[in-house]
Formats: sequence, C-alpha cells, structure tokens
Amino acid sequence: MSVIFFACVVRVRDGLPLSASTDFYHTQDFLEWRRRLKSLALRLAQYPGRGSAEGCDFSIHFSSFGDVACMAICSCQCPAAMAFCFLETLWWEFTASYDTTCIGLASRPYAFLEFDSIIQKVKWHFNYVSSSQMECSLEKIQEELKLQPPAVLTLEDTDVANGVMNGHTPMHLEPAPNFRMEPVTALGILSLILNIMCAALNLIRGVHLAEHSLQVAHEEIGNILAFLVPFVACIF
Repeated sequence: MSVIFFACVVRVRDGLPLSASTDFYHTQDFLEWRRRLKSLALRLAQYPGRGSAEGCDFSIHFSSFGDVACMAICSCQCPAAMAFCFLETLWWEFTASYDTTCIGLASRPYAFLEFDSIIQKVKWHFNYVSSSQMECSLEKIQEELKLQPPAVLTLEDTDVANGVMNGHTPMHLEPAPNFRMEPVTALGILSLILNIMCAALNLIRGVHLAEHSLQVAHEEIGNILAFLVPFVACIF
C-alpha cells in the first residue's frame, strides 16, 4: 500500500520546483494538499531544516539543506522517520546529480525533468520494500528526530487565502501605474497639419519634376531626390 503519494525537489530561496514525481491522484482532498505544498514551498526559507504539517488524511513533510529542499505528501499512517528517511535519500540523489551552479541558474519550473524517474524509483522503493530492509537508515533518522524534532506546522501555515499568507505578514502589492496619453495641444495639431502639407508639396513637386526630367535628361535625378527625400522625412 502506498504511503508516499507525491514528492518534489524545490529551490529553497524562491520555492521554484525543480523536479517532481508523476501525479496519479486527482481527488479533491489531494489536490488541496498539493496546493498547500506549493504554498509552503514559497516560504521554506522561514523554517528550519525539517518540518511537518498533518491533517486528517494527508501530511506534508519537508527536509532542506542549503539551497535544495525535498517535500512529500504522505498518508497519515506514514511514520515520520520513514518520510524523512525518504526525503534525505532524495536529497542525496539530487545533489549528487546536479551541482549548486546548475541549481542556482535554473530559471523555469521542472528544469531537471530527467530526475523525475529517480523520484519515482525511490518512492516505489519506500512504498513497497519492507521497512526491515532499511532498518539501519530508519534508526538513524529516529535518533536524529529525538535530538532535534522537526518543526510542527499548522494547516494555516500551509494555506493561502485571497492572496494573503495566513500567519505571516501580508504582501503589499502596488498596482501597476496607469499611463494615459495626454491630449494633443493646439500647437501639436498645427505642427501635424503643416507637416502633412509639406510632405504633400514635396511629393507633388517631386513627381512633376520626375515626369519632366525623364523626358529631357537623366542628369536631374538628384533634383528629384531632393524633393522625395524630404517627403519621406516628413512622413516619418
């Protein structure tokens, strides 16, 4: 029976998702916890290295070190030691595959898509391999949790309502400046009319000179351009 439903690797400083397991669960409750996990990922820098938020059916666990954090949605029957053992294994796998420079330069979500298969593999191992085969790792994590318990988060800590983070200082978003074009002044209208008139006169004189010059000689092409170039300048 699956006890780890979803896992992802995120960047701590901005919550950018770097890789994630394939999502096979689409119930309303699970999608709500996915939303909570995404909200929590944006604020991981505020919390210590390990933390948990528990509900009736699901729980969120996260483990972070440096600029990388691993997060998981588990069933409430999943022991905390097993969840953190899973997250630590993921962390070691990811940091062994990618250096800090690549992680820091990532600019789009799920930039390390190829790591998804590793998450699936590790998740399957923890879901279907007996705990006796990883007893040593679990005992080590259990001792660490006794010495340094993970932070306990409430559901409000993982929630975002109306764009405001509950339990935290609201983010003040300034509206974008509303630019309005100024009405054209009388001087501007006069300038526009004179410019159109100059362009029309230059065009008319250039066309008439072209008709005359092409019939008489080809040496006066420069004179034609002398009217057509100002016409183009007036148009611009």
